[in-house]
Amino acid sequence: MIPPDMHAAPLLLLSLRVPLHLKLWTTMWFVPAAIPWVVWLPYLSGAIVLALGLSTVMRGEFAHTRGLDRIVALGPILVAVPMAVFGAEHFTFSAIVAGMVPSWIPGHQFWAIFVGVCLIGSALSIAARKYAGPSALLLGIMISLFVLLIHIPGIAGAPSTRLLWVVGLRDLAFAGGAFSVAATQAEAWSPQARQRLVTIGRLFIAVPITFLGVQQFLHPELAPGVPLAKLTPLWLPAHLLWAFLAGAVFMVAGLCLIINKEARLAATWLGLMILLLVFGVYVPIVVTIPANIGDGLNYLADTLLLCGSVLALAGAATWEFLARAHTPVTAAVVL
Repeated sequence: MIPPDMHAAPLLLLSLRVPLHLKLWTTMWFVPAAIPWVVWLPYLSGAIVLALGLSTVMRGEFAHTRGLDRIVALGPILVAVPMAVFGAEHFTFSAIVAGMVPSWIPGHQFWAIFVGVCLIGSALSIAARKYAGPSALLLGIMISLFVLLIHIPGIAGAPSTRLLWVVGLRDLAFAGGAFSVAATQAEAWSPQARQRLVTIGRLFIAVPITFLGVQQFLHPELAPGVPLAKLTPLWLPAHLLWAFLAGAVFMVAGLCLIINKEARLAATWLGLMILLLVFGVYVPIVVTIPANIGDGLNYLADTLLLCGSVLALAGAATWEFLARAHTPVTAAVVL
């Protein structure tokens, strides 16, 4: 995964001269040779997986769903796209990622590249719906290991450091999203196994979401969604409103998920709230600084991955609800 330090790492603060003339500016976007590969490769990886995922879901879930269920069906895709972005960054910024590997593990550079391959492989698998169940399960296990081996020791060493808690719980939610994606793949599991995956995914997402909601109220000046270190740009209209609205929705939805009351509804509306943040806050940021991966694309990918994780949970919770109603065939059709 992408370490918090990469949001501020000097190697990531790469900038391009953006010509004032619109034609030349457009040419720079569509001629990769004019742009450093460390900039265009993450965008290209995400775009390929997005196109693959949309083509797959258009032929599948969209034919059987209506209304908000169609947005819920996008959950796995919104998990896969950021994974492809982060996977590409394991190659473009391998030295920075290698620095995250615990010192007692040998071969830091190898693990940075290996994890990048795993992230891209899982992204393609989930987007194409090929062995998506096992792939998502392994992805969830891998991210859980990041939490166990990297984030928990970091928090234990500096328990008063807010950013360590935010990043650690964020990755726990990402693991929950991967387990939720796995649970939506009916053909891969028995009903009992799917039930366990849904429960793990719900708890792994519920606790971090509640914590992030509290953090948003305590630090309303920070960009909403995953309040790391980035301030909400003052040029965004009603920038404080975004923070308090996100904080309120996060806390209410998180508590509903913890006690497992109206979990489907809570996850669906929470996912819509985060999707609103993606388009209302982070897309405009990336448009203004497209070449600044650390301060732009990474924050967009973080928020999009949180959105996909929550929507995947909503899809998994839909199956759980229908299974309790003793309609497994209907559940398989919906999902």
